[in-house]
Amino acid sequence: MENKIRLKDKAFELFIPEKEIVTIITGMAAAIRRDIEGQNPLFVGILNGAYLFTAELMSHLPPACELTFAAYSSYQGTHSNGVVRETLPIREDIRNRSVILLEDVVDTGLTMQYVIRKVREAGASDVRLATMLFKPASLKCDLKPDYVGLEIGEDFVVGFGLDYDGLGRTSRNIYKIQSDH
Repeated sequence: MENKIRLKDKAFELFIPEKEIVTIITGMAAAIRRDIEGQNPLFVGILNGAYLFTAELMSHLPPACELTFAAYSSYQGTHSNGVVRETLPIREDIRNRSVILLEDVVDTGLTMQYVIRKVREAGASDVRLATMLFKPASLKCDLKPDYVGLEIGEDFVVGFGLDYDGLGRTSRNIYKIQSDH
């Protein structure tokens, strides 16, 4: 396990090792399993960042769970630009269905606020949000995820699906950006 990595012009230090991430996600899966008993929600992994989180979480849920993916973007470099773009819409019919959105990190909350509104407008009967990481200090809207793996500070993080300009996603650990001090 590397304690430090470099991506382009930025240095990152180990923040959350894989073992801890898997333990956190396993706990989230147990809570979701309890809440969905007897139901058939549609799980929607939000690409690109949530692909590892989604795979790990779904591996702890019943095999009969239905999964699809959608993609939305609001990031350039290390900051959200606040403009949400839908690059891959949800292709399944979600009218009168319970939908659980799976997100890698909620920071400003603006992307997920947009997606939740869009899913409700499409007729979903219930919309829940599960996020691996939550940055409450960065929140810029009224949004409360239903399932949170871990609350973290405002540091920019990479790994376990999270990226810096497309790099770092494949690391099984999460790293935070090193300050310039």
